[in-house]
Amino acid sequence: MPSTRRALLGATAAAPVLASAHARAQAAETIRIGVLTDLSGPYRDVTGPTSVTCVRQAVEEFTAQNPAIRVEIITADHQNKPDVGVNTVRQWFDQRGVDIVTDVGNSAIALGINPVCVEKDRIHLNASAGTSELTAKSCTPNTIHWAYDTWCLSNTSGTALTRMGGDTWYFITADYAFGHAIERDTTRFIEAAGGKLLGASRYPFPQTTDFSAFLLQARASRAKVLGLAMAGDDLVNCVKQAQEFGLGKSGMKFAAIIGSITGVLAAGLETMQGMYIAETFWWDLDDRTRGFTKRVQQKLPAGVFPNYVHAANYSGILHYLKAAKELGPARAKQSGREVVSLMKRMPTDDDAFGQGLIREDGRKIHPSYLLQVKKPGESRYAGDVYTLAGTVPADQAFRPLSEGGCPLVKA
Repeated sequence: MPSTRRALLGATAAAPVLASAHARAQAAETIRIGVLTDLSGPYRDVTGPTSVTCVRQAVEEFTAQNPAIRVEIITADHQNKPDVGVNTVRQWFDQRGVDIVTDVGNSAIALGINPVCVEKDRIHLNASAGTSELTAKSCTPNTIHWAYDTWCLSNTSGTALTRMGGDTWYFITADYAFGHAIERDTTRFIEAAGGKLLGASRYPFPQTTDFSAFLLQARASRAKVLGLAMAGDDLVNCVKQAQEFGLGKSGMKFAAIIGSITGVLAAGLETMQGMYIAETFWWDLDDRTRGFTKRVQQKLPAGVFPNYVHAANYSGILHYLKAAKELGPARAKQSGREVVSLMKRMPTDDDAFGQGLIREDGRKIHPSYLLQVKKPGESRYAGDVYTLAGTVPADQAFRPLSEGGCPLVKA
C-alpha cells in the first residue's frame, strides 16, 4: 500500500519518542557502581585511584564476556569525613541511580553508610575499611566485607609474632574507630599467645605527621615489638621516623598490622626491611595473582603494584556482576538485598583471591599471609619485596561465625 503523507508524518513523529523511550529503558537497566574512596588524603595510595582502576578492570573483563550488560562507574572522594561520605552515598542513591558502593576505606564512614544502604536497599561492598564490626553487631543483609578486617590481620600478626618471641608490645594507634579496633583485637591475640601489652600512644588522625613523641615513649617501654595501628601515609611516615630514631637497630621488631606492599614500595626496602606485615592478597603468590597483576598494571603508573584492598575491589565487583547477570540487571537493580543473598549462595572464584565463599554474616572468606619485608640485596625484580613467613588457612583466618554477634546468623 502506498504511504500517505499523514502516515509518513506519523512515523516521523513517533521515531524520536520511541528512541527516547528506548534510551530511558537502557538507562534504567544500566548497573551503576559508586567507588567511594580517598583521592586526596592519607589513604590515597593504599586505596584511591588504584582501587578505581581495579574496579574498571573487573568491569572491562565482565563486559567483554557480556557486552549486552551496561555498567557505569562513578567515583567520589570521601575526604575521610563521615558526613561527606554519608551525604555522598545518599545523593548517589537518590539522584544518580547507584546500585552498589565499593571501597570506602574509612571505618567511621563504613559504619555510617551501612544504615543508608539498608534504607535504600542498595549494596555496601566494603573492600578497604578495617573494622570487624561490619560483620558483627553492625552487619546488615546489604553489606559484604571483602579483603580483610582487624580481627583477621590482628590474629595473623599478633599470634604469630608473639609465638616467635615477640612477647612484649607497644602500640602507636590512630585515634579513631579503625585504630582502636586494631589495637584491641591484636592485644587479645597477644595475650592469648602468652604476651603482654606494655603501653600505647594514640595520635590525632588525620592531622599527625610528626610521630617523634610517640616513638620516644615506645622506645622507653623496652617492648620487643612496635605495633603500628595505622595505614597509608601515616604508616610510611611513622616507620621512616622510627628508623631515624634507631628503634630497628635496637632490636625492636616492627609489625604493620594493616600494612601493604604500597607502603613498602613508598618507603623503600632500606627503611622497611624486616617489617612483618599481614596481607590477604600478595601479587606474587601464584600464576593467577601474577596474571591479574599483569593485566591491571597496564592501566597503572609504572612501578605500582596492587595491594589486597585494590585486589578486593576487583574481586568483589566481579562477583557482584556475576550475580547481577544471574538475576538480570533490571531485577538486580530493584533489590540490593536480593543480590547480596545470591552472592552468598554463589562460590567466589577469581584471579586475585582464588576460590572462596561469603558467609551469612557478609564476611568474605579466604587465607591470610604473614609476610616479612626483604633486605634490599634480596630483591630480584620489581615488586619482589616479601618472604612468606606463614599462612593462616581460610577456615581460621577470620573470626568464627558464632563469636561475631551478627543478628543475621541463626543460632
